[in-house]
Amino acid sequence: MPETRIADIIVPEVWAPYVVQKSVETSALFKSELVKADARIEVGTHQGGETVNMPFWNDLEGEAEELSDQKPLTPTKIGTGQDVAVMQALGKPFAAKDLAAALNVDHEDPADAIAGLVAGFWNRNMQYRVISQLQGVFAAANMSGNILDISALAAGAAVIDKVSFADASFVLGDKFELLSSVAMHSKTYSKLYIDDLIETVKGSDGKSFPTYQGKRVILDDGCPVSNGVYTTYLFGPGAVGYAEGNPKVPAETDRDSLAGTDILITRRHFVLHLRGVKWVGSAKISAGDENGGHPTRADLETSTNWSRVYNPKNIRVVAFKHRVAAA
Repeated sequence: MPETRIADIIVPEVWAPYVVQKSVETSALFKSELVKADARIEVGTHQGGETVNMPFWNDLEGEAEELSDQKPLTPTKIGTGQDVAVMQALGKPFAAKDLAAALNVDHEDPADAIAGLVAGFWNRNMQYRVISQLQGVFAAANMSGNILDISALAAGAAVIDKVSFADASFVLGDKFELLSSVAMHSKTYSKLYIDDLIETVKGSDGKSFPTYQGKRVILDDGCPVSNGVYTTYLFGPGAVGYAEGNPKVPAETDRDSLAGTDILITRRHFVLHLRGVKWVGSAKISAGDENGGHPTRADLETSTNWSRVYNPKNIRVVAFKHRVAAA
């Protein structure tokens, strides 16, 4: 009796871009505007290599000079810097048995059902990678200008509240308005919710979402927690640049005939990069190791792999370290 297989449903060259699009459309990271597509990064992903170089002009420095008919003006030059993003490459096979529930949904296109499950998988993994990068970046030696840490203060002074959160919002000084959203652990959210500080607003799409002090809240229990100290991230639109690369085979199907199992394999090459903090860890990852030169989450979380190159005020993320209850 003929049976429908994954290979009968999936046309890889059509389906793979659809999954990428679906994962972006449903991702909380993209909806929060933390992650934005970056044309410069996209160009770099198509040029090969493990990193993408992004030169930039430094701001003009110094003071204007008084005009004089005795002394000529002294010209100064504009400086340059370079931001560097690292390419990440991941893949995942799925067996048909794991997708059986989706294939049994009434009146649903099996291809859509599979795409929905795979897109959700990639959403979670992209979010894991962003949080891992933030952990590593904010542990870097020259990132103290973007951190507020109240966790060591006495008793209740170490606990997040409306005053301390406002202080975190102003870490960027006169550029505080760049911070429009906040990612927090559910325990942090629970504390603010109990304090009746969370507001719910309705977006232009008619869907409601939580806000705190005017900032859209993204709940993620991947936000770091260590010895009762929680890290909450305040961020602005496009703080993390994003681009998809071109794996040789983004999606393909296979068949283990002896086991009677259909297999769907997906692969993603991508860049998720906090603008203004360059990757300096390429020499620390052996090109001959099992990762093929691409960073693991542990590599992303390693502080010495990152170095700030932008002025702190131009990096649209602040790490706020606090407690949710008095120690």
